[in-house]
Amino acid sequence: MIRLLLADDHTLVRDGLRRIVEAHADIRVVAEAGEGSEVLDGLAEHAVDVLVLDISMPGPGLIPLLKRIRAAHPTVRVLVVSMHAEEEWAVRAIQHGAAGYLTKQHSSEELAEAVRRVHAGGKYVTALLAERLASRLQGEGPVNPEEALSKREYEVLCLLGSGLLVKQVAVELGISPRTVSTYRARILEKLGLRNTADLIRYAVERDM
Repeated sequence: MIRLLLADDHTLVRDGLRRIVEAHADIRVVAEAGEGSEVLDGLAEHAVDVLVLDISMPGPGLIPLLKRIRAAHPTVRVLVVSMHAEEEWAVRAIQHGAAGYLTKQHSSEELAEAVRRVHAGGKYVTALLAERLASRLQGEGPVNPEEALSKREYEVLCLLGSGLLVKQVAVELGISPRTVSTYRARILEKLGLRNTADLIRYAVERDM
């Protein structure tokens, strides 16, 4: 039996996902979460094999949340689900510990297969996404602006984009506010943005 934690901030979406996965006898939902802190609480309170995690959950942001999960619950396999098929999100998620990436437009059978594959220790991306990733590795296709960012800059971008203040980001990442401001300046320059408002808009538009 695969024990699942469903994490999405929309109750109707969680209900739909629960019905889909529990139609399969080998998958059982043991907990649900509507925001990042609830994900961590659910993982601490329940024995979970696979976490199905929405990419735009309220809370610390995808990358910081994945880092916390990897540190505190290294055996939990994470399948990120999203409304967006852009390959940079899949790359970032997998680089930071996710075992798979699936868009919500795919069928219920694909969701169940993705859950089974990551539970078995494999990675899961769709055939189309795998093709796009292969093209990018071969130097084809457009370059995404976020690729110019370091991992730390990307984390700062996600946190500032979620509405946190510089001091709050500093506490979240264990660095000084001055260092956060330095990262912010680098991010603005690399992405061609003018100010923090532009940065937040950029992050919101991309569900970061």
